[in-house]
Amino acid sequence: MKIGYLVLLFLCTGVLSAAAQNYTTEKSFISFYSHAPIEDIKAENVKAVSLFNTATGEIAFSVPIKEYQFRKSLMQEHFNEKYMESEKYPKSTFQGKITGFNPQAKGIQHVSTLGKLTIHGVTKEVNIKGTIEKLVDKLNMKSSFIVKLEDYNIVVPQLLRNNIAEQVEVTIDFVFKPQ
Repeated sequence: MKIGYLVLLFLCTGVLSAAAQNYTTEKSFISFYSHAPIEDIKAENVKAVSLFNTATGEIAFSVPIKEYQFRKSLMQEHFNEKYMESEKYPKSTFQGKITGFNPQAKGIQHVSTLGKLTIHGVTKEVNIKGTIEKLVDKLNMKSSFIVKLEDYNIVVPQLLRNNIAEQVEVTIDFVFKPQ
C-alpha cells in the first residue's frame, strides 16, 4: 500500500529530478486535535507517505484517511462515514514548495511551505510554517497548523456544534531518508 502511494506521488508531481537530492518518508506521524466544550477529539495516523526534493524544495505527501486511529471506535466510524466520507475521498494530499531550507546547514531550520492542500475533495492554497532538522543521514520535518472544517466543506450538524470544533490543529512529524 505504501508503495502505491509513492508511485502515485511520483506520477503526480515533479519532485523527482535528481536521485541524490530526493528523500522519502521513513516514518510518518500526523495527528489532529479539536477542542470542543463537550469532548476533545484526537486521532493519529502513521501511514502517510511523502517525497521531498532538497534541491528544489518541492514536497508532496499523501495521507490515507481511513488510517486515522481514534480512542473510541464510534468516533472513528463517524469520522470516516459522516464527516470525511472516506469512501468517496480516500486521501488528503499536499503538494508545494519549501523555502528557507539549506541542505548543507546543520541543526534546526525554520521553513515555510506554500502549496495546495486537498482535504475532502477541496483544494486550498496554504502557507504552513515548520522546522526541518538535518540529522546524520536523515531529515526530521515538523509542523503544526490549523485547518478550518468549513474551508473543506466538512459539515458539522448544528446539533453537534458543542461536540466538534469548527477547526482542528494538525501536527506532522516526518522522518525522511535519502531515496
